[in-house]
Amino acid sequence: MPNAHTISGQQFIGGQRRASGEAELVSLRADNGQPTGHRFFSASIAETAAAADAAALAFTAYSQLSAERRADFLEAIAEQLDALDEEFFTFAMQETALPLARLNGERARTSGQMRLFATLLRRGDVHAVRIDSALPQRTPLPRPDLRQYRTALGPVAVFGASNFPLAFSTAGGDTAAALAAGCPVVFKAHSGHMITAELTAQAIERAREQQQIPAGVFNMIYGDRIGAELIQHPAIQAVGFTGSLRGGRALFDLAMRRPHPIPVFAEMSSINPLIIMPQALAQRGQQIARDLVASFTLGCGQFCTKPGLIIGQRGEAFSQFIRELTERVNAAAPQPMLNAGTLAHYRSGLAALDQHQGIRHLAGDPEDRPHLAAPQLYQADSHLLLSGDPLLLEEVFGPAAIVVTVENHQQLTAVLESLQGQLTATLLTDADDLADAAPLAQLLTRKAGRVLFNGYPTGVEVCDAMVHGGPYPATTDTRGTSVGTLAIERFLRPVCLQNYPAALLPPPLQDSNPLGLLRLVNGIYTRDPIHSPASN
Repeated sequence: MPNAHTISGQQFIGGQRRASGEAELVSLRADNGQPTGHRFFSASIAETAAAADAAALAFTAYSQLSAERRADFLEAIAEQLDALDEEFFTFAMQETALPLARLNGERARTSGQMRLFATLLRRGDVHAVRIDSALPQRTPLPRPDLRQYRTALGPVAVFGASNFPLAFSTAGGDTAAALAAGCPVVFKAHSGHMITAELTAQAIERAREQQQIPAGVFNMIYGDRIGAELIQHPAIQAVGFTGSLRGGRALFDLAMRRPHPIPVFAEMSSINPLIIMPQALAQRGQQIARDLVASFTLGCGQFCTKPGLIIGQRGEAFSQFIRELTERVNAAAPQPMLNAGTLAHYRSGLAALDQHQGIRHLAGDPEDRPHLAAPQLYQADSHLLLSGDPLLLEEVFGPAAIVVTVENHQQLTAVLESLQGQLTATLLTDADDLADAAPLAQLLTRKAGRVLFNGYPTGVEVCDAMVHGGPYPATTDTRGTSVGTLAIERFLRPVCLQNYPAALLPPPLQDSNPLGLLRLVNGIYTRDPIHSPASN
């Protein structure tokens, strides 16, 4: 089992540990900024290239493993994650200031999504097989035998997120999806939780060795300034990122400037508007106020789906609701944030709101407390949204929310039209609100990757139907998701085999359908074998 003496702080490259120079990266406690006692080596340019080369070397063999073998690997990783011991959680709590219950739940989600992707692989729909059999007698031109399936894109660079040290980090959703797709991973560890990343990487490597998976399928490097070198390495074929708009856009721009550009799947910035319809407010205003404050302060507001913009129509009920929100925010306790950098960015965001003439501070302790963030509530004029004021459209990462009052339904529609792309958008309604809410919901499907009725967006279920994505600037590619089984499609590409010799066809495309897949054959979905032989 992992213990303090196994933390070397070196890079994971091709199944080996490597380091050069001095161990200058210091692991810090999130609650007081003090060192944990462990240091890490920043990857050199040569080591970064070596990690990418190791992934490239492993790609052919790993991508050609059967879906069953990859599923076994993912399940082995899940078992190793579930076996992480008390010492692992002690370090994780020190580095993130997250409570044990939250980390235990996140560990379960992380191993659970590994198992979910294993289930997807065994189910077989990941191959997305389409077959159009040869029609040699067709006039005026014959049709060749055409068979399409999806294959792995290539080595993937994944950047760890600070706010989910397990579920969006070393063994998180991007890593799980890439490995499931048959893509080796080079993971760039987040500097805010390097011990947590180290012990998680060891768990992945134990599973890899146990399952006799090729070395180099998983690699991990440390350092704050090696991301650019990593994504510009010619072996890297895609990027997964969760973080700030500035960071995600910088990686995207670098990837587009490569001689051979590659896709960047970056989940970045979202203010997640929440609209309270009049009848819902009249029926349960106090309950909404209580639940809403709990949602935007959950985890100290460090969820990318935090509802940061609260919109309602002018009237006494909404005024009373704002008073209720104010009381609850004033009563909310300050909490530690994930690291000093996150706290500094939160305070910088609040300072910008405080200095804006069209935004008024309503509630929250204004006093800076060392290593703690107090929840804050602001109110802004609706005309700031209608005019596209950039400050109001920017995410403040932390326990802060902005209330906007609109005059009527027409202005509400105009305000929602003015919004940028979002991860989520929420409508709180009563039965009598549905006629007015219906066109708003349709509008919001153009703005967000997930539209909710009568819930709060801070819970993201890991399942087949989930979409954790959205139009820019929520993500750089609105067609995908970073949560749920659809995430695997980011790391696959379609290939068509024309008049391929039957003896060389991969199992998903063979006439006999040995995997028992549901395939689109000549325009009909079927699991039946094809009785006419493939062209030779």
